[in-house]
Amino acid sequence: MQREIRTTSDGSKTLYISDLNENYHSHHGALQEAQHVFIDNGLNLVNDYEINILELGFGTGLNVLVTIDELLKTDKNHIVHYFTLEKYPITEEEFKNLEYGSFFSKQKVKESYQKIHECKWNETTEILPNFFFTKYHCDFFELKNLNLPKIDLVYYDCFGARVQPDLWEKPLFELVANTMKPGGLLTTYSSKGSVRRVLLDLNFNVEKKAGPPGKREMINAIKQ
Repeated sequence: MQREIRTTSDGSKTLYISDLNENYHSHHGALQEAQHVFIDNGLNLVNDYEINILELGFGTGLNVLVTIDELLKTDKNHIVHYFTLEKYPITEEEFKNLEYGSFFSKQKVKESYQKIHECKWNETTEILPNFFFTKYHCDFFELKNLNLPKIDLVYYDCFGARVQPDLWEKPLFELVANTMKPGGLLTTYSSKGSVRRVLLDLNFNVEKKAGPPGKREMINAIKQ
């Protein structure tokens, strides 16, 4: 899969897959999209002391970094177990050339960027005190075979339905829902009506929220 690095409107970089004509992040701003969708409308809405996060998928690692950065900002000493799945890992050259560490002021975040990419797959690593990170090298549909604790927060960040429609249909959402505890939050950049209908059918309380720059709406969904 051919990938090239492109700079988005907020100065942060993303990867572009020419075969699919698809970016890993919004061209309006990779960093601000991650912050808006997964932190402002995700992590910051979860009040538990111990938080289990599931991310689909790991990609460039940007969502992990904004999560770590936010936890260090708030200094609430949460215990976080972060699980992420990725079928097509990026290369060492790619993650270094993305230079995400340069967008964060805290040295701990810069160091975490290296750690999350270099730690072993399918093993748990304590990236920072009380931040336990596990990345699985697998297809999203293998989620059913993973032994995860009940999830509080889902970052649903798959490639768009235009290029991978099966990732936005009921079978995968049902697998994700089965990992979540009642009251768990799923947040995604998508605002498609078909996604909303699937989530309602799976007994989620669905709310459309203002989207990140360049996108009018996004979805939050609470498992009932």
